[in-house]
Amino acid sequence: MTPRIPFWDRLKFFLERQFVKGPHYQLLAVAALIGLISLIGGLAVIDTGAPLDDTGGAVWWAFLRLTDPGYLGDDVGAWRRTVSTVLTISGYVVFLGALVAILTQWLNTKMRQLEQGLTPVATRGHVVILGWTNRTTPVVRELMLSTGRLRRFLRSRGTRSLQLVILAQEMSAAQAQALRDDPAIGRRARDIVLRSGNALNVEHLQRVSCGTASAIILPSEVFGESELISSDVQTVKTLMTIEGEALAAGRAPPYVVAELQDARKVSVARSAYHGPLEVIASDAALSRLIAQNLRQPGLALFYAEVLTHSVGYEFYVRQFPAAAGRRFGELAAGFPNALLCGLVREVDGVHQAQLCPDPGMPVRAEDTLVLLAVDYADTEWRGATGPLAPAITPKKAARRSQAPRRVLVLGWNDRHPAMLSELAAHDEDRFEVDFVSVLPAAQRDAAIQRYALGSKLAPSRQFETDFLVETELRALSPADYDCVLLASSDVLASEVEADARTVVGYLVLRQILRGASRRPQVLVELSDASNEKIVGETRDEILVGPLLLSHMLAQVALRRELRAVFEVLFGAGGADVSFLPPERYGLSGRRSFADVAAAVAAAGDIALGLYRPGLGSGQRLQLNPDRSVAAAFEPEDRIVVLGNA
Repeated sequence: MTPRIPFWDRLKFFLERQFVKGPHYQLLAVAALIGLISLIGGLAVIDTGAPLDDTGGAVWWAFLRLTDPGYLGDDVGAWRRTVSTVLTISGYVVFLGALVAILTQWLNTKMRQLEQGLTPVATRGHVVILGWTNRTTPVVRELMLSTGRLRRFLRSRGTRSLQLVILAQEMSAAQAQALRDDPAIGRRARDIVLRSGNALNVEHLQRVSCGTASAIILPSEVFGESELISSDVQTVKTLMTIEGEALAAGRAPPYVVAELQDARKVSVARSAYHGPLEVIASDAALSRLIAQNLRQPGLALFYAEVLTHSVGYEFYVRQFPAAAGRRFGELAAGFPNALLCGLVREVDGVHQAQLCPDPGMPVRAEDTLVLLAVDYADTEWRGATGPLAPAITPKKAARRSQAPRRVLVLGWNDRHPAMLSELAAHDEDRFEVDFVSVLPAAQRDAAIQRYALGSKLAPSRQFETDFLVETELRALSPADYDCVLLASSDVLASEVEADARTVVGYLVLRQILRGASRRPQVLVELSDASNEKIVGETRDEILVGPLLLSHMLAQVALRRELRAVFEVLFGAGGADVSFLPPERYGLSGRRSFADVAAAVAAAGDIALGLYRPGLGSGQRLQLNPDRSVAAAFEPEDRIVVLGNA
């Protein structure tokens, strides 16, 4: 026999189910309770004299005492005053207390929902950033600082001001504060819309109005990812979700700029998204930059200048229909304040950059010229033309190393196999790389072997030790190496932990190298630009990868053609930025930069500036210096050259 449930238990359960349904049901329950108390109070004083001669009048009398204590002084008689007092006290508890509690709880719930960013965005022509990673704040900073390019981008989209929307898994006040604390963003953080949600969820994409956005930026998560569900897997799935949401709504897929960690997945991403898409492979970009830096010291200064808004030059792309039909080599004279580096040409719907092309290449009306300048105003073409370089250029002398360059890498990340591939791609130099990490050597060897399928890699060895321990690092004799790279590890939980190990490792290395008769080239890779201050003023090179990648993501979102430029600079093959001795071009003694540019052009390359290690830290790299001022070359001086290997 089923046991009987007590009445009070059933009543309490019923009331609980009503109260959890929301404020509307709670108000109905309170109204029913007020009605019940009014009925009981009215029946208690009925037939005690006018105006309580009937039930309706008595219940109304009780309701008035229950809701307004001001009626208490009008009652006469001990019984009426007693009932009236009980009703008034009940009114304070039920009528006022319950109503205030319900309304307060409802307002608090609404405020929490608004703070969580669950309200759909009602706008169009905005820029959406999907995900909160160590790239997000730098991307926002780059967008804010790109005032001229941003203004031209907004004008092309028919909007007047930047409307920036960020979708994060869990949005809180911490993210908003991080934006406000950035000096370049500051008070403008109030204009940024923050929303909570998952980019893999169609409803959450609708929450940030992806379908009506001018551009969508998909930064990659580097730290804390699992082995099977990597950030690249999530990026590809997000691209499919964005396209599916757009097609379901009957719209064309929006323009997306996506970052991938593995360059081998670029083709997968392109096959997953059939709308306008630009993909930046961060492993190829950073590994190429590091490989080039190991080949020639000083290159980090060049990329820090052209790929950040802090100082100096950056890349611009512009069309000049009036230049159609002219030869590429003739146009450089028309840009006295800018450096003409190449052009971008659309082939079968894909932008392809040709940096340092044949000077005799005819320029088409639809071609976009690539210029390196301080400001957009410096890229105006004055219509002047100059002579073409000779048709037969002198052959450059081979620069093959007599012995392989030894590289010591302190730390491990997933980009290192790609770096070995980049080092092997330079036939004129040979490298031998030793990796030092606390990760098992077999695990690192397996990662290299997986990457090596179909690829040529520089020879490497694995050492399983902790480079933060001075005695263990000293045993490796870092002074005997040609280059030492302190790599930012992506196997830790956050960039804070990664940079902590890198900075401490650098201090240990500096202690060991102090007083050494031979000091190797030292390159420090960081994940957070603020940690440069901790390292302090140094002649060693510092590379902040997320800062450079964030610049590329933001700039490609504003101008698609720049992706092709960055791909040539960072990808395998194509033009390289090199630091070459003046003797390579037959230069010596006192020379003006005009003489340097002419000699470099005669060899089929483009002179970008000078690198002078003997000068102060802010003067070592001089891009496009005054062409009329002559200076004598020092033994360590180099010419910054853009050319094809």
